[in-house]
Amino acid sequence: MSEPGADLHDWESMWASIAEDASEDPAAAVSQYADIVEKMLLARGYHLNDPVEVSGDEPEIIVTYRSARETTERAELGGASRADVETAVEDLQALFDTLVAERPQ
Repeated sequence: MSEPGADLHDWESMWASIAEDASEDPAAAVSQYADIVEKMLLARGYHLNDPVEVSGDEPEIIVTYRSARETTERAELGGASRADVETAVEDLQALFDTLVAERPQ
């Protein structure tokens, strides 16, 4: 198991490398962003597929992640509008910022 600070550095580095291209092509970036946020959530102990988790202490985090992931899947199939993808990117950015601010215990 790696140290939480090392994971955080890796996540921030990955995020920054994706951000360079995201403004021009958010559809290409949204899946990568969702993957990073998923790794962060799992590392922090969130149970993403557990319906009970939505009724936990921070249900908005899981609900927001799931919504962004659904948009990601639609984007991969060509079924999401640019506005939907941009919203998903913004939501994933907010989740990323929240998880970075929380700092692992």
